[in-house]
Amino acid sequence: MHLEILTPEAKVFEGDADRVVFPGIMGGFEILKGHAPLISALSDGNIKVTSSGNVQIFKVKSGFVEVLNDTLTVCVEGIDNE
Repeated sequence: MHLEILTPEAKVFEGDADRVVFPGIMGGFEILKGHAPLISALSDGNIKVTSSGNVQIFKVKSGFVEVLNDTLTVCVEGIDNE
């Protein structure tokens, strides 16, 4: 599935992912290929992206994610990666 992580300033990530874990406002949740369409609010926390066995973690401020046709579009206030 295809993933884009956007902030007001820049596109932070674009690429394919096997699995993505999000910090939802009602608790964490995971998206895998073939997931049903969804829009969800995100809280401060970590987005964990797994692709071909590699894991990337993005510490994000609040935002939203849209899942549609194996495309995940994430809009967040900011990224705090060290």
